[in-house]
Amino acid sequence: MSLPLLLRQDESSYMPLPRLTTVAGLFAAVLLATPFIPAAAQDGRVLDEIVAIVGDEIILQSEVDALLSNLMRQQPQATYSDEVWMQALDQIINQHVLTVVAKRDTNITVTQEEVDQVLEQRINQLIQQVGGQARLEDLYGKSLVRIRADLHNEFRDQLLAEKLQQTKVRNIRVTPTEVREWFAQFPTDSLPTIPELVRVAHIVRYPDLTEEAIQEAYDIISAIRDSIVSGGADLEEMARQFSDDPGSAAAGGRIEDTNLADLVPEFAAVASRSPVGEISQVFRTTFGFHILRVNERRGENVDFNHILIRIDDRRIDPTPTIAFLNSVRDSVLNQQIPFAVMAKRHSQEERSAQLGGRVIDPQTGERDLVLENLGELWRATLDTMRVGDISRATRVDLEDDRQAYHIVELQRRVPEHTVALDTDYERIEQFALQEKRARVLQAWVNQLREDVYVDLRGRAEQLALAQR
Repeated sequence: MSLPLLLRQDESSYMPLPRLTTVAGLFAAVLLATPFIPAAAQDGRVLDEIVAIVGDEIILQSEVDALLSNLMRQQPQATYSDEVWMQALDQIINQHVLTVVAKRDTNITVTQEEVDQVLEQRINQLIQQVGGQARLEDLYGKSLVRIRADLHNEFRDQLLAEKLQQTKVRNIRVTPTEVREWFAQFPTDSLPTIPELVRVAHIVRYPDLTEEAIQEAYDIISAIRDSIVSGGADLEEMARQFSDDPGSAAAGGRIEDTNLADLVPEFAAVASRSPVGEISQVFRTTFGFHILRVNERRGENVDFNHILIRIDDRRIDPTPTIAFLNSVRDSVLNQQIPFAVMAKRHSQEERSAQLGGRVIDPQTGERDLVLENLGELWRATLDTMRVGDISRATRVDLEDDRQAYHIVELQRRVPEHTVALDTDYERIEQFALQEKRARVLQAWVNQLREDVYVDLRGRAEQLALAQR
C-alpha cells in the first residue's frame, strides 16, 4: 500500500473511484472534463444513451464517460475497466440521490446569492483549468453568459445536495489516535517525498487601465454603433467581424433565452430596459464596452444580440500601484500594523482579502502550498525570502488573467522531506478525516438509495447483470 494522495497539491480534490466523494468534488470533476456532444456513428450506432434514471432525472453515458475521463487524468496509475466505469456511474447516481432527498427536506434551502457566488467561483476554476475564458467559450461553443445560464440549475441542485451532505458529516472528527492508526497502515518505505512547501499571505492591487486604452475601445464600439444605426450596417455581420466575445461572435452576437439574473448587473440593467428591436447606447461592464439589441423579452428572460469590444488590459501604468503597495509594506514594517489588517483593508483580491491575505488551496483549504506549483513569478519573489519577510511589490498572475501586483509575506517554509507525523500532522489529519467521512457518507447514502427510485438502463444494466 502506498500514499500517493499526500502528494496532490493541485486544485482538484483527491477522488478515489471506489467510494463516494464530496458533491462539490464530483461536480467539479464533471465540469472540468472536456464537454461531450452527443452524436451518432456513421454506421448508425448510437454513441450516447440513457444509462440510469434517478427520481425523474436521467443520466447519460456521456456524463459517466466525461467524469471517468477526468478522474483517469487525475489518477494516471488507475486503469480503465467496466468495474471502474460502474464506480463512476455510482458516484453520479449518489449525487442525484442526495439532490432528490435534499429537495424533499423543507429545512434545506439555498438563496440566489449562494448560487451566484458558487457559480462564479467554479466558472473561474474552469477558466483557469482550460487556459482562459476564450478557451472555455471555444470548448463549450457558447459565450460565458450562456455557460453561466446553462449551469445555474445544476449549481442550485449541487448546493442543496452539499447542504444535506454537511448535515451528516460536519460533526465527524478524528482523534489523534485515529490519525496515527490511519498513518501507520502505510509501510515506511512507501511514504512519498513532499516537495518544498510555503505558507504565504499577500496584498493584491490591480493597475488602472490607461485612459488611452479605455478611449480607444469606446471609440471602436461607438463607430460600430454609428455604422449600424446611421449607416445601415447589419448588427449580426458587425458582430461576426468585430466582437471580442468568442462565444457569440460567430453566431452574430446572438444569446438566446437568458435569465437576467445570470447576466452581470450592468448588462442586465440595459437588457431589462432597452426597447425591443432597438440598438442600445454604448455601456460598460467588467468585460469591456457593449452594444446590444433585445430581440424578445419574456418575463425575466431575454433573447438578444450584442457586440463586445474589450479594453486592451496590456496597456496599463503600474507605477502608482507599485508605489501604493510599497507604502503599505512600509506601514506594516515601520508602524507595526498587522499584515492581515492591511490585507483586509487594501487588497483587491476578494477571496484572500477576507482571510487577511492568506493564500489557500480553494478546494482543500490547505495553507501549505507546493512552491513549484505556484508559478514562475511566485517562485522568483519567494526565492530569496526568509520566514517573516515581506517582499516589495512584484507582478503576479492570478486566476482571472488580469495583470496584478502584490506584496507577499512568507509565513512558513518547509524543505523537501519524507512525509511524517511531526512535520505534516495537519495534512495527514485531513486525509484521515476525509477517509472517515467518506466511509460514513457512503453507508448513509446507501440507506438513502433505498427510498429513491433508481433504474439502470442500457450499458449500465448489462454490466450490472454481468457482475452478479
